[in-house]
Amino acid sequence: MTHILKTLNSWFWWENIWMPENCTWANFVDRDGLTFPKVQDLYATIPFAFVMLFLRFIVERCIAVPLANALGIKQVKRVKPQTNPTLEEYFKSCTKKPSQAEIRRLAKKCNWTVHLVEKWFRRRRNMEIPTVLKKLQEVCWRFVFYFLSTIGGFITLYDKPWFHDIWYVWVDYPFQSLLPSQYWYYMAEMSFYWSLLFTLGMDTKRKDFKAHVIHHLAALGLMFCSYCANYTRLGTLVMLVHDCADFWLEAAKIFNYAHWENTCSVFFVIFSIVFFITRLVIFPFWILRATLYYPTYYTTTIVIAYFLFNGQLLVLQGLHIYWGYLVFNILRKFIFIQKVKDDRSDEEEEDSLSDTEEQPLKNGSKNGCEATHPLLNNNNNNDY
Repeated sequence: MTHILKTLNSWFWWENIWMPENCTWANFVDRDGLTFPKVQDLYATIPFAFVMLFLRFIVERCIAVPLANALGIKQVKRVKPQTNPTLEEYFKSCTKKPSQAEIRRLAKKCNWTVHLVEKWFRRRRNMEIPTVLKKLQEVCWRFVFYFLSTIGGFITLYDKPWFHDIWYVWVDYPFQSLLPSQYWYYMAEMSFYWSLLFTLGMDTKRKDFKAHVIHHLAALGLMFCSYCANYTRLGTLVMLVHDCADFWLEAAKIFNYAHWENTCSVFFVIFSIVFFITRLVIFPFWILRATLYYPTYYTTTIVIAYFLFNGQLLVLQGLHIYWGYLVFNILRKFIFIQKVKDDRSDEEEEDSLSDTEEQPLKNGSKNGCEATHPLLNNNNNNDY
């Protein structure tokens, strides 16, 4: 097994995959005060990810909660539905939103009123929807990171020639030394995306959950490939182009949760403008052109890393088009309906019935159900 792992490792780090012709890993040994990217540097992103989780904890408790109080967002204690094994089994295995016919059959079998069954399902669905305070805490953390990373990105890049002239990303390639600002920019971004992957199971799940997973994996893969192949100049540009739009969206969400509709609308319009300019104009016509076309002017050897890097960039561009479609739909509704709504989120349903209606009928059964579905037909099973 050890021999197999060593063989796979040597294949993966074969110089012809990552380096142009007549270039070896020995050329990237630090010398004369110059530092070069090394894969070992990226090991630090895992412990840094836990630092990010700690910082997130601080931001969510010390910034997000006071902000929520200032905006009038309170922690809502939801009423749990009364224990009913049959309805719970039906909820998990059949559907979370039964039809009226199914509700009537369930009510008859359980000897409950239709209103009680509807209320049970409504409360049970609400239990799976994060509270507004929880969503605001997550959004506040992302806003803080994207805002600070955008400022850090501009500080890192504003005085660099490749920030103003994209041709410079390939000047002296592959023997471009790694600047300390580039190193820390990569550490911060990669550790942040690792932390997002670590908390995927706990964070609010939206309808584009799978797209977010693909995005996080593609972002980590891009940063890994660009760092190892010494595409750090391009990598930092890609990170900045993405971050500078995101904090506007997170700001819009914060005010949306607070029901400050006018402020939310202003931030969302700003986000939409920045998004379309950066993701659908600058990224494809500036970044992708530099990665796909310009290398042919600086080298006669196209290595495998070129295809790995550009393949992931194209995946990102596909996600940009998908999210651009969603943003356009929300923007269109805002123009014609004058209301910004995130279609990816589930909304909590109103619990209008009084708690006294929770009590089942005195002679009622908690578990029986008569209906056409097997779960509703199992008259002999009273012990789920």
